[in-house]
Amino acid sequence: METAKVLPKGQITIPKDVRTALGVGAGDRVMLVSDGDRIVMMNPATYAVEWLGSQMTGKANQAGFATEDDVADYITQMRRDAAPR
Repeated sequence: METAKVLPKGQITIPKDVRTALGVGAGDRVMLVSDGDRIVMMNPATYAVEWLGSQMTGKANQAGFATEDDVADYITQMRRDAAPR
């Protein structure tokens, strides 16, 4: 658990351990997500992957993919079909 002091302009310094855990550094952006009565700080890329995953839940089964190998085979076939002849 870490704390940060809010400066007069609303700025805070994110503790090093938290920056490391988020995978962010100088110049990077962080996302602040409201989760009920708390705010969660996230790496925007992580948030995007989680959001996409939530949107895709069940879509593979609907498309007839039962395993990751099914998806890989489909991608391989699509690449073959799209390759210049």
